[in-house]
Amino acid sequence: MKKTILLSLFVFISCCLKAQTSEDARKLLDEVSKTISEYKNLSFDFTYVLENRQENIRQENKGSATISGDFYKLNFLGNEQLFDGIKTYTIIPENEEITINDLEEGDEFGINPSKLLFFYKKGYAYQWDIKQSIFNRTIQFIKLIPIEENSDLKYILLGIDIQKKIIYRLIEITKSETRTTLTLKNLKTNIKLDPNFFNFDISKYPDYYIND
Repeated sequence: MKKTILLSLFVFISCCLKAQTSEDARKLLDEVSKTISEYKNLSFDFTYVLENRQENIRQENKGSATISGDFYKLNFLGNEQLFDGIKTYTIIPENEEITINDLEEGDEFGINPSKLLFFYKKGYAYQWDIKQSIFNRTIQFIKLIPIEENSDLKYILLGIDIQKKIIYRLIEITKSETRTTLTLKNLKTNIKLDPNFFNFDISKYPDYYIND
């Protein structure tokens, strides 16, 4: 009888703690969303690392992005991608080619800057995870578990800078044990941008093939 009571009490406490940590995680993510929404724009550099230890694969690339609302300009893998609110322009200097899409197609690079900072708001269960000190910054990780059962994604670890309430690192782990790590650096906010910063100027690419 005593064992049953103790077991029931343990299960009850565990459920309460899990609910509390889940609520804490959601609260922190809401604070991050609020902070980001208050910026007119922001820019950052980033490193993007893809790893699969079973396949002995490790690739590291660097890039940069500038975001204002839904608008963005992304430089990655030697290419530039621009979204002006209506069309997406992917500029590939190596091929002298420009691809124009009617929709936002940032996922073509595996990175969509305008969604990167808000993607976690739907489709995930939250768990409070580890806290780390990285370069004198306190980073609290939130574990995001996809609700969709058929997802190839195992989970995401989202590292939040506690002081600035901004995303610092995103670690995505798939069921095939492929890990991608995106780390944001040199974050700047409310910078002065040219009024045409997010506009595509075709006159700059007179010899490029346009694929639309």
